Amino acid sequence: MSFPQHRPRRLRSTPALRRLTAEYRVSPSDLILPAFIREGLTEPSPILSMPGVFQHSTESLKRAAAVAVERGVGGIMLFGIPSHRDATGSAGIDPEGVLNRAIADVRSEVGDSLVVMSDVCLDEFTDHGHCGVLAEDGSVDNDTTLALYARMAVEQANAGAHVLGPSGMMDGQVAVIRQALDDAGHQDTVVLAYAAKYASAFYGPFREAVDSQLKGDRRTYQMDAANRREALLEVELDIEEGADMVMVKPAMSYLDILADVAAVSRVPVAAYQVSGEYAMIEAAAANGWIDRRRAIEESVLSIKRAGAQMILTYWAPELALWLGDNSN
Repeated sequence: MSFPQHRPRRLRSTPALRRLTAEYRVSPSDLILPAFIREGLTEPSPILSMPGVFQHSTESLKRAAAVAVERGVGGIMLFGIPSHRDATGSAGIDPEGVLNRAIADVRSEVGDSLVVMSDVCLDEFTDHGHCGVLAEDGSVDNDTTLALYARMAVEQANAGAHVLGPSGMMDGQVAVIRQALDDAGHQDTVVLAYAAKYASAFYGPFREAVDSQLKGDRRTYQMDAANRREALLEVELDIEEGADMVMVKPAMSYLDILADVAAVSRVPVAAYQVSGEYAMIEAAAANGWIDRRRAIEESVLSIKRAGAQMILTYWAPELALWLGDNSN
């Protein structure tokens, strides 16, 4: 029996050949660790739906940031959980609020050796759980919310954030934040726009992580899962408004969107491997249904292959340890 001269399997025959011919690789510096700090904690508190992930105290957050630096992780994205919430999310704007203090603490711990990022959104700080101020009819008031985002962004930059991540999906949020930063003398602060953020079912564990007060959903301002072309419009608008980087969220069920965005974006592209993706793999692995390490590595590699230059993943510190392992 004759075979064609070219046999692709030749290049798969040993681990060394597979490494040599791999088209895509993930490195620790591609990874960003999302991290939560809860006001008033003295010890980290486990998040039940996300095994291995915690609401941090000040000291445990600083340790997590230091470990990220030691392992070569590229960045950390901070989310704050206040002890008091109100209708306008005032704790998110308070210079002494939990998130702004955490930014300053992490910067004092790691300096410029880790990119310190922070979430610019009101949902963790409002007593209704929405990403902005509510109008009398219960809808989110876009323009009133933008004014608060501007103030929130400036306070986070004052606290020392290298990168700000507006995630509320308000129209015009990037332009307002960019202008506010420039006016306050923070011309070098980077804006990572959550440009294509979908109203996804995969955010459930995150809402436990931030003790969300949300009743209902965010479908009136986050994107519809049925829409693909619209993501490119959102990305284009954010870049025109001054976004330095753009994000697709979630990653797993939106790899087609990520590939579309990566093909046209003039700025670096990030993707967020969200809490539901994390929880599903951990649950399946705990039941013995999948190989945990291989599933984690494969899932993150798929995000890289689809076009993400930066990947937010709760496995960042652990994955960074594995990336030098040449046994596969």
